[in-house]
Amino acid sequence: MKYGESTFDILYLLFAIITGIVILIKHRNKNDVLMGTAALVLGLGDSFHLVPRVLNYFVDADFTWYLGFGKLVTSITMTIFYIFVFRLYKSVYNKDDKSTKTTGITIYILAALRILLCLAPGNNWFTGEGSMLWGVLRNLPFIAIGCIVVCLYFKVRKEDKYLSRLWLYTTLSFLFYIPVAVFASLLPMLGMLMLPKTVCYVLMLISFIRKQRESL
Repeated sequence: MKYGESTFDILYLLFAIITGIVILIKHRNKNDVLMGTAALVLGLGDSFHLVPRVLNYFVDADFTWYLGFGKLVTSITMTIFYIFVFRLYKSVYNKDDKSTKTTGITIYILAALRILLCLAPGNNWFTGEGSMLWGVLRNLPFIAIGCIVVCLYFKVRKEDKYLSRLWLYTTLSFLFYIPVAVFASLLPMLGMLMLPKTVCYVLMLISFIRKQRESL
């Protein structure tokens, strides 16, 4: 189990980080910059949690603080990742109308609220004593951001073949993530749902790669 999960985590981090670097090196337009930065934010952010998780399997030491800090960082960087996904929507589909601007303000407010809730002491990140209440509170604005992003990409799914399934990957990633975020403290086995969630992120990054190839 530990070898399989550890290998999966390491390969995912390498794929996300390398994807971000390659897209940025080969960038030709704003879309590429947004996709490359989003991939880097995702990969580097997740490394704060996944690297200690892998080490925890093989090193005889207490990684409680590092795992908690990693979860905090990942919670924030996932939020930032979806801000870039929203900005990509605006850039690819040339959305700059009043409605989109209002949606953007809403997303930024929800993101700020999410980050503030993640930073609240009640989360007990560093003790390993997860709180279901705070798990719900900090994820409500995050789920709202996800719903907005899904709706936006669903409406334009037929306008760009490379990003046409982004709404589906986002939907599935949240469906896998929510049980873990809320109930993992009561039922740790739910943490296994993070594997298919990660697969959804990989599929999103593959969509970014395919989208960039269009402009090369």
